[in-house]
Amino acid sequence: MNEHEGAARHEFRRIASAAVDDMLRFSPEWATSLGDHRFDDQLDDLSEEGRSRMASALAADRARLEAIHTPELGQEERVDLAVLTAELERREWSAAELARQRWDPLFYNPGEAIYPLVSREVLPLPDRLRAIASRLEAFPARLEAARKQLEAPPLVHIATALNQHQGTVAMVEDEVSRLLEGEPSMAPVVEPAQRRALDALEAFEALLHELQEGPHRSPRLGPERFERKLALELFSPLPAAEVLSRARSWMDEVQDKLAEAASRYAAGASSHGGAGAGRGDEDATVRAALEAVAADRPDDTTLLSSVESALERCTAAVRELGLLTLPHQPLRVELMPVFRRGVGGAYCDRAGPLEEGGETSFAIEPTPEDWSADQRASFYREYNLAMISNLTVHEAMPGHMVQLAHARGFDGPTLARKILESGTFVEGWAVHAERIMAEAGVGGLPVRLQQLKMQLRVAANAIIDVSVHAGDMSEDEALRLMMGRGYQEESEARNKWRRACLTSAQLSTYFVGYTELADLFDSVGPLGDYDGVLAHGSPPPALLARLLGAPAH
Repeated sequence: MNEHEGAARHEFRRIASAAVDDMLRFSPEWATSLGDHRFDDQLDDLSEEGRSRMASALAADRARLEAIHTPELGQEERVDLAVLTAELERREWSAAELARQRWDPLFYNPGEAIYPLVSREVLPLPDRLRAIASRLEAFPARLEAARKQLEAPPLVHIATALNQHQGTVAMVEDEVSRLLEGEPSMAPVVEPAQRRALDALEAFEALLHELQEGPHRSPRLGPERFERKLALELFSPLPAAEVLSRARSWMDEVQDKLAEAASRYAAGASSHGGAGAGRGDEDATVRAALEAVAADRPDDTTLLSSVESALERCTAAVRELGLLTLPHQPLRVELMPVFRRGVGGAYCDRAGPLEEGGETSFAIEPTPEDWSADQRASFYREYNLAMISNLTVHEAMPGHMVQLAHARGFDGPTLARKILESGTFVEGWAVHAERIMAEAGVGGLPVRLQQLKMQLRVAANAIIDVSVHAGDMSEDEALRLMMGRGYQEESEARNKWRRACLTSAQLSTYFVGYTELADLFDSVGPLGDYDGVLAHGSPPPALLARLLGAPAH
């Protein structure tokens, strides 16, 4: 490296550091979740003026990055440059064009602002309580901004916000009080802020009920906005129409594999005195096999213990198979907090990459309290013990938890890949993890059947995502696809329809990420293990290809 190249790299790192600092400064709640505690006393500014200031600052950062002469950078710096530039552009566009502050009441839920401070024990309790008090003091202004800015939110967003609202109230009322029991001297600071926050939350609930009366806009983004968001979120060259076409074709391929696995399962059942599930057409064979597997299922009282048992089995299998190095990352299995429910059925919440200590949580959503016995039965037919095993692979072992722990240990030229995750890579890896475990025989044919069913779900997710936001797919059409070709239970299909309306572009990350990683792995040849794949943070597959030396296409 000559002196000129060294100066260019130094200048890049200086500009990149400033850009990262701006992102953290304008998103203090995100900074706290990452483990940067400089802004723990602040909330994100969701006013139109605040969002505009952020967009302007990030646009200036992006312009400075785009002016850098890239040939003078090394491969690692060029990847960080691409990651940062794409993220800044995504945030600018989201603030100015998507503008959730104008129509999405979920955007204002302040539960996320205090949850890391309540649930993580990394900082001393007095420091956490001081930060919580400061953020609680800001709740009234946050929720008053919602009253001023929200116009005709979609009904599904209002209904979900109301469901999550009670969880936020309980966290402010009960969890904050529980923390105070451990540090009662902080009560004069915390309790007045707590009371004002609860008053503001009560007023916000009244606002949500007012908004329920209408008018309501459609939750669909429309073709142009969805196409733009898809490109920004996925960092993929695939346009929406191509994602849709490929997902439909892929669904056909997976159905053939599922039918073959179901026939083998039926033959095994028959040889052991089964009821002849292999007779009839392929669809009947698949449904009979899935129904038989679903007979072995948990309920609300055994859900957590079932996940914990699956985690133990999957961990032992990963060690035995030698797929990768298992990081030393504490993992907590828990029921999903109420204020996060109603969007996705499970998630992995990584430990903050910018702080020492901490643990990762694997959260799963139980059935809602107001569900009927039939709805609960439908849910647990879907999330039977074999599906729980496959879900545990996806969310934890060796899926999200393992991958994100490897990413947490990544030390690159800038913080870009330390703090930024490509959903396309993260979800693509987790779907790939399901495949390698099932094909290795972990869980036997029951889990293989569920893994193939999940691959159908991955394709259906992309089809629905595109068809809802860039098309006019109806709920009935989506349910027929999921419950018909996807073999999903009605409870799962209806929840997924709601999620498709509440989110956009995210449901495509599973299919696009999985297929792009499959192409990448094919191009680089056999892998002895996956440590090298997971050693670069969480970059988009297209950028990971550069780092792995894949042939250019």
